[in-house]
Amino acid sequence: MLKIRLQRVGRKHEPSFRLVLTDSKNSTKSGRFTETLGSYDPRKTTEKFNAERIQYWLSQGVGLTPSVNNLLIKHKIIKGKKVHVSKVAKSDIIKTDPVVQAQ
Repeated sequence: MLKIRLQRVGRKHEPSFRLVLTDSKNSTKSGRFTETLGSYDPRKTTEKFNAERIQYWLSQGVGLTPSVNNLLIKHKIIKGKKVHVSKVAKSDIIKTDPVVQAQ
C-alpha cells in the first residue's frame, strides 16, 4: 500500500523533512520513494507542499500517516479532524489481556 509520509533529511540536531510517496513496507530511512510531494522545516517554519499532486494521490486511494494528516489539515490542503498521535494513545489502542497460566 502506498503512503504519504515524512522522511527526515538534514544534519544532526537540525531536522527537516521531505513529504514523500512511498510503499508502506519501505523503511523510513531506506531512501526509496516514488515521488517527492513537498518539504517541511519545523525550525524555520518553512513549508512547501505540492497540493495538486497530494490531492491527486489521495484520489487514487493513497494513505496518510497521522502526522502528515495533521500537517495537511493545518495547512488546509485537506479537510477533516486531527488525529491524536502521542505514544500514550498508541498504547491505549493495543490493549492486551493478562495471560493466566494454568497450574
